[in-house]
Amino acid sequence: MITEWKGKWALVTGASAGIGVALAEELAVGGAHLVLTARRLDRLEEVAKSLGKKHGIQTQVLATDLVRREAPQQIYDFTREKGLRIDLLINNAGFGQYGELHQVETQRLLDMVEVNCTAVVHLTRLFLPDMVARRSGDILILASTASFQAVPYISTYAATKAFDLLFAEGLAEEMKPYGIRVCALCPGSTESEFHAVAQQEQFTAKKQEPADKVARTGLQALAEGKSYVISGLGNYLGAHSQRLVPRSVVTRIAGNMFRPSKTR
Repeated sequence: MITEWKGKWALVTGASAGIGVALAEELAVGGAHLVLTARRLDRLEEVAKSLGKKHGIQTQVLATDLVRREAPQQIYDFTREKGLRIDLLINNAGFGQYGELHQVETQRLLDMVEVNCTAVVHLTRLFLPDMVARRSGDILILASTASFQAVPYISTYAATKAFDLLFAEGLAEEMKPYGIRVCALCPGSTESEFHAVAQQEQFTAKKQEPADKVARTGLQALAEGKSYVISGLGNYLGAHSQRLVPRSVVTRIAGNMFRPSKTR
C-alpha cells in the first residue's frame, strides 16, 4: 500500500481502463481522493462508485476527450470549480496505432500526437503553477519501453513516448528547487486494452505484466523521487542493453519484429 497521497486529491487521465484503473485502485487503497477523467462516462462512474464504496474515499468524474484541444483547460476548470487542490497529476491517457505510416489514417496519427504529447504538456502547464506556489506536488507521466528506441510500424507512437520520457526527465530536474517530483513510468507489454486499440494484438507478448504491478512500480518510483522507472526486470535489461548496439541495428531488429507478414 502506498499512502504517500492519503487524504490528498489525485487526478488520473485515461482512468476508465488498463493502467489508468490500476493507478486509481492503488491510490484509493492508499486513501487518496480521486478525480477520474476519460472518454467513457459509464466506465468512469462504475470505477468511481466501486472505489469510493470499497475504500471510503471521495471521487469526482469528468468525461472528456483529450483529442479536443480545449479538454485540458476543461479538466483544470472542473477541479477549480469543485474547489479541489490537485496534489498528484497523472498523465496516463494515450494510445498507439500499428501500421505503415502511409496506410494509417492521417487524423489518427495527429490525434495520437495530440493525446500523447500536446495534452500532457498542456495539463502539466495548467496544474504546475499551483504546485510551484505551494512548493509541493507530484506528476507521473506514462511513457513506455518504446521510449528508448525507434520502433518501425508504430513509429509515431514510439516517438510520442520518447517525447514523454524526455519531457518528464527534464521537468523533474527543473522542479527540484520547488519540491515537486516528476517521474516517467515506462511499462512494457501490459494487460490492458492497449494492444487491441492499437491493432497490434499479433505482436502482444505472451507474458504481459499485470496492470496493478505496473501502477505500483510507477507510484513507488515517484514517491522515491526517481525521474523515470522501467517496470519489469526484463524490460529494464532490454531497454538498456541496446545502448551497446548501434541505433540502426536496434531499429532494424525492431522492424523485423513488427514487420507485417505480407512484406517479410
